[in-house]
Amino acid sequence: MSNAFFALLSLPATAMGFALSVQISALSWILSTKYGLDIHEIGIVWAAGPIAGIIAQPLVGVLSDKMWFMGGRRRPWIIIGGILAAIMMLALPNLEIIQKIVVGGDDPQAGLMAIAVIVALTLDLSINVSFNPTRSLVADCTPHSERSKGYTWMQTVSGTFGVLAYLIGGTLGNIVLIYVGVAIALLASVIPALLISEPRELDEPASDQQTGKAKTSTRDLVESLLPLSGFLLYGFYVILSKLFGIHVDTTVALGGYDLGLIEFIALVLVVLSAVVVVPNLLRSNVRSNEFQKVLLAHSFTWIGVQTMFIYAFFYLTDELGLGEQAGKVNSIAFFILSLVSAVLPVLVLNGFAKRIGMVRTHLICIFIMALGYAGVLAVGHSILTYYLALAVVGVGWASVVSLPFAIMSEKVDQKKMGLYMGIFNLAVVLPQLVASFKVGEIVNTAADKSIVFIIAAITLTISGVFWLFVKNDK
Repeated sequence: MSNAFFALLSLPATAMGFALSVQISALSWILSTKYGLDIHEIGIVWAAGPIAGIIAQPLVGVLSDKMWFMGGRRRPWIIIGGILAAIMMLALPNLEIIQKIVVGGDDPQAGLMAIAVIVALTLDLSINVSFNPTRSLVADCTPHSERSKGYTWMQTVSGTFGVLAYLIGGTLGNIVLIYVGVAIALLASVIPALLISEPRELDEPASDQQTGKAKTSTRDLVESLLPLSGFLLYGFYVILSKLFGIHVDTTVALGGYDLGLIEFIALVLVVLSAVVVVPNLLRSNVRSNEFQKVLLAHSFTWIGVQTMFIYAFFYLTDELGLGEQAGKVNSIAFFILSLVSAVLPVLVLNGFAKRIGMVRTHLICIFIMALGYAGVLAVGHSILTYYLALAVVGVGWASVVSLPFAIMSEKVDQKKMGLYMGIFNLAVVLPQLVASFKVGEIVNTAADKSIVFIIAAITLTISGVFWLFVKNDK
């Protein structure tokens, strides 16, 4: 349990995180500028991420929990994912070569678009599928007393490389970033996966051993999804409507705003699930109910976070009147946020988690994040004050991408960590769909783009309130 070991343990997640940074920075740019895909086609490529997260992550989690291959249960997935991600990134700037090999002929554009889409989709899928094993590996290889340290180290190492990705893309360009990403994705996944010795048997928490707690049942798994029922309904409806054109036109008036029938039912399910989960009306076992509360709280966090990431640009354009300068200011602001989130976990958050508990540390950070969003509304009317407010938000972001993984890993059956890590990912992916589509409609129609940070502040406050009900284990 040395610092060097925690750094090594963090590298597979860092490899996938860096590949994701390359994807965010360069994928849309290269598909549009070099290969001529239009916005609709690029949107379909990006839709593969949430779909992969909903379906593939729990599936891969179940498979990795039950398998033992190449000396590990997570190792094969990490190695395969790292190699695939590296190959697909290497292919992105060189699709013409693939086109000549696969299609041939004199027309350099023949089949090029199809190849571009296949490469981009494979990159997206390899990143999404491999994230589960890299995060489960941290839980597998750390005792409960060191779990917070494992995940805070994961974020510090991964976050530092994420900051490096922003710097490379901004100074040396996206092509250089892609080739650096190839090397990091390959080396930081394959080599650490081969060096880390995974435990063949996973230990149960001492509390479970003392009480003789039964293994997780199918009912526990079904009940664990209750807090996400409304998000699941909305997510599948969005996917069906965007990919297959299936629409339900009936609307319901709510507070002067018209909601679609499916959206209204989804909202009702979210409210009802909160009413049921918080007091545990279903009388679920303690571990299952605690996991339900974590999912409920974390899902509201991600509505606010994704709203900021997607729509902060429009706030800068309209409310601060920055025009073309908004893109540069937005990039610098996210760089500051990423820098804060990279430094804090190991240096600050792990120490607080040891003293006052992980849940209490996290909920404090969530409320600080909500205050940061409120600070944008109160004082973020200049570039400097906007940067300062986003630095405050970075305190919460540092915790969001580290401590919840450690918290949920202590609430579930250790022998089914991959499965639960996949379910936990739904509390990230499904709210992202809400932010991408429903919140997008609200922001698009709102005359005042401050609505972006109003929504973010409200959802983070709701999240913090729900975190108050999660048991705090020191």
